Amino acid sequence: MLRKSLSVALCSVLLIGAPLSLSAQSSAVTPVAAEQGSAAILPDLAAFDAFIEQTRKQFDVPGVAVAIVKDGRIVLAKGYGVRELGKPDAVNAQTQFAIASNTKAFTAAALAMLADEGKLSFDDRVIDHLPWFRMSDPYVTREMRIKDLLSHRSGLSLGAGDLLYWPTTTYTTQEVAQRLKDVPLSGGFRERYAYDNILFGVAGLVVEQVSGQSFKSFLEQRFFKPLEMNSTVFNSDDLRPGMNTAVGHAKSDWTRLEPVKVMSWHNVSGAGGIYSSVLDLSQWMVAQLRKGQYGSGDQRLFSAKQQQAMWSMLTPINVGTPSVPELLPTKPNFLGYGMGWQLSDYRGQRMVWHTGGWPGQVSRVTLVPDQNLGIVVLTNAEVGAAFNAVTYRALDLMLGTGSTDWNAAYGKAVAKAQANADESWAKHVAKRNVKLKPSLPLSRYEGTYADPWYGDVRVFRDKGKLRIQFSKTPDLLGTLEPWQGDTFIARWDQRWLNGDAFLTFNLDADGQITLATMAAVSPLTDFSFDFQDLRLKPVAADNATAK
Repeated sequence: MLRKSLSVALCSVLLIGAPLSLSAQSSAVTPVAAEQGSAAILPDLAAFDAFIEQTRKQFDVPGVAVAIVKDGRIVLAKGYGVRELGKPDAVNAQTQFAIASNTKAFTAAALAMLADEGKLSFDDRVIDHLPWFRMSDPYVTREMRIKDLLSHRSGLSLGAGDLLYWPTTTYTTQEVAQRLKDVPLSGGFRERYAYDNILFGVAGLVVEQVSGQSFKSFLEQRFFKPLEMNSTVFNSDDLRPGMNTAVGHAKSDWTRLEPVKVMSWHNVSGAGGIYSSVLDLSQWMVAQLRKGQYGSGDQRLFSAKQQQAMWSMLTPINVGTPSVPELLPTKPNFLGYGMGWQLSDYRGQRMVWHTGGWPGQVSRVTLVPDQNLGIVVLTNAEVGAAFNAVTYRALDLMLGTGSTDWNAAYGKAVAKAQANADESWAKHVAKRNVKLKPSLPLSRYEGTYADPWYGDVRVFRDKGKLRIQFSKTPDLLGTLEPWQGDTFIARWDQRWLNGDAFLTFNLDADGQITLATMAAVSPLTDFSFDFQDLRLKPVAADNATAK
């Protein structure tokens, strides 16, 4: 166990009954020793601490931060483990983590504020505020409303367009949004749920257009400042050396845990980007549970009417069966999406929640409105099982329900997912014909290939090997290893990306390449690597441009 400094220890101890008012927050919420707390508020703290340490060990997570609020007061705000593997700096209640898609609730709330001010309506057409906005279908372009930007029912496929900013690209926010006109739709408008990020980037542009402020300034002035979220920054571009910031970790090639580089979503900030701490997010959760009210008076971020709109289901989601029987208690009776929030239930209690996934960091914010209860779990490794296990353990403690061993349950789910991935790879290997060599000399595969929505991808030779580079994505640089025939595997130099992809060249009757398509190798690959939507056509040398 690493020894903590006095200041770190004070920032990470149990906080019992500390009111979340502005005056309390401005004094950093005076910590209270665990033994002075009421067991009725958080029963068996020692067992909860032990459970989280077991979670970290089982799922290989260097650091975790947890906060629980109940009836407007902090029940717990505490850090566990370290900010970076192999270094002594401990996680505490003020450690900044990437909250990723938990940013979406801030984006929805920003629009709710503007709706309260009469500057827009959630029913407004997007083109009324952004006349240049285009989807790939004219009807969808015309009928897309602001609430459609926030509810994952546009007709885009899962993660469509994410390669425009994942990993970090050089496109601007507006360039990303303008490329939507070429991103294919795979479903009917408002037909079904399919999670996207790109439309939340558009929502951020609506905030800017209507408010006359940058999205960053709006969040800072309208949320971070009044809630005194002093550890919170707009995105990773605002991080500075010496800050109390967690470093993300991933398992390179799915095996070796290591720190990953800091990435930025500067061009889709409405979808994800905020870095925050569990102490700051406690303020956010209490304001949400108070229907937009904050502070000791009647100050408001947004009206109760607008909160009801954000928490009302717009997009139903099919309720599936958990992957392992041990997770059946988590199966909800209903599931859907409002505006920036997931909606479901747990053991008869309505839940409003969201998760966030970022290279090396994942998180979850969970509200139980009828119990005036909020739980946030931030982690610095890419293991959703960890934040789910801790969340459900905290829910059971606070609701007085259940005694499920969530680490064991999610451990079985992780093992099953890995087994499925191993089986998938084994099937690829079994079907591979190693005698089937590329039908063309390697030089014939070289060139620039253009996709309508992403832009250019370059294939070139270096030291006798084929290499691939996505023109706007510095980290998508790798080697093309022959697999069979005209199919190669793109092995990215940044092994922690875990996004290797098959690349298949299609040839016509004359042996000319007409198209190249891609698909992720592993089912464990993050859906934001939406390689399957690319249609890469060769570009004549004299017409090649870095689109």
